[in-house]
Amino acid sequence: MAADLQMVDDVRIDPDRLFKYVLIQVWQDNGSSREKNIMRGWATAEYHADIYDQVSTWIEKHVLHCECQGSDQINHNGAEKKIHVYGYSMGFGQAKHKVTTAILKSRYPDKCDLGK
Repeated sequence: MAADLQMVDDVRIDPDRLFKYVLIQVWQDNGSSREKNIMRGWATAEYHADIYDQVSTWIEKHVLHCECQGSDQINHNGAEKKIHVYGYSMGFGQAKHKVTTAILKSRYPDKCDLGK
């Protein structure tokens, strides 16, 4: 059964950690041309591709489509109420930090730092 894009959380990241993340475009193939960008990141992933592989498998099981838009690093510091986005990935290339930060601000409005 196909999932609706609204079922896909915009953000799923670890709290209080330094970790890799992946920016992913997700869309439905039902003639509606609906799409959205999501991000996923966790400290247990050794490589950015580990995150993308896990997320893309889930997305495809729900009859949605996806494509990696880049990947980088995040430092999520709960004590300082700060999320710092930075860096780039050799494998997927640099994610658009402005897109990533906009997604994060929707979930954590007082914690985002674009980084350099």
